[in-house]
Amino acid sequence: MELDLALEQEGVALEPSDSADLLDETVWLQQLEHWLNRLFGDESLDCPTLVRAAEELSLGLRFTDDANIADLNSTWRQKTGPTDVLSFAALDDAGDWMKGPSIELGDIVVSLETARRQAQEQGHSLQRELRWLVSHGLLHLLGWDHPDDDSRAAMLALQERLLGDGWSGEPR
Repeated sequence: MELDLALEQEGVALEPSDSADLLDETVWLQQLEHWLNRLFGDESLDCPTLVRAAEELSLGLRFTDDANIADLNSTWRQKTGPTDVLSFAALDDAGDWMKGPSIELGDIVVSLETARRQAQEQGHSLQRELRWLVSHGLLHLLGWDHPDDDSRAAMLALQERLLGDGWSGEPR
């Protein structure tokens, strides 16, 4: 499986204490490929068949600020204020047009400002928080959701597995 990643940065700036590759496209491409391969390698995990069979997947990843994500949150979820991550899954509207070797998963949008606050509140690095949020968004793109406590617990447990599987995304 090959992954085509479109990474954007809108209204964000790294702080001097941030790792230089925190928003690096190559690092995120490697991280996402690793997670996807891990998910595809475990037949017990829910994943759309057309995604498992795809030769190429594509997705967008955008890091933005609170103002931009608040606008998206208002437009698409009718909720006021910023949020940490939004996912726009292309598979939600998949029809016959999506069958084939290349599949568009959709877009993940992360507020760097909210992620930074949450990392400080949780007492862990911004890098870990960003990986947590992007993995959450990825699972949503693959059809995972958390409408109740049991599904939320299952999704959060899978995120922990993905983050704790030996790949840290740390600079080499």
